[in-house]
Amino acid sequence: MPAGIDVVSEHDRLRGALGQLRRRILAGLHEPGSATTLAAELGETRQRVNYHLRELEKAGLVEVVELRQRRGRTERLMRATARTVVVAPAVVGDLAAETQDRFAADALLAVSARMLRDVAAMRERAGAANKRLITFTLEADVGFERPADIERFATRLGEALAELAAEFDSPAARRRYRIVAGGHPTMPSESE
Repeated sequence: MPAGIDVVSEHDRLRGALGQLRRRILAGLHEPGSATTLAAELGETRQRVNYHLRELEKAGLVEVVELRQRRGRTERLMRATARTVVVAPAVVGDLAAETQDRFAADALLAVSARMLRDVAAMRERAGAANKRLITFTLEADVGFERPADIERFATRLGEALAELAAEFDSPAARRRYRIVAGGHPTMPSESE
């Protein structure tokens, strides 16, 4: 079964997935397919699609799920290794928050990038050890009447987080967690 999200953190894997045809091939491989079936769907030659499939396979973005004998040749059924591919920000440059305040978009992006990098690496290590990475996610949509309400909310959330951290923090604990809270405007739907 393919993973939910594959975080690409190596330059070679990124180069292998960026082209438009390769993105279309990946999108077409949520269900297993061959170079022949993909070529017909994409309006490309089988040889061209096969070349790109092999490059995507080298990058670890597709995998062979079945080999079939067909008309004197071996047909390889492939599928994408993940439903979604995310590029780790460090692949194209590190985003540092540096001196940004907590209301700067770059500060939120930098924290999100570090979290993406760290969680992806820990998930990979846990998987290699055949263990589960225990995480949690909290999310809420909030409507603010005035811009000043955003600052008041962030201050109160910070106070509540500091209080909870003080209550549960154990300096001797083997399991340490980083808690991240951020906010951004809700993305409008296409109809809006």
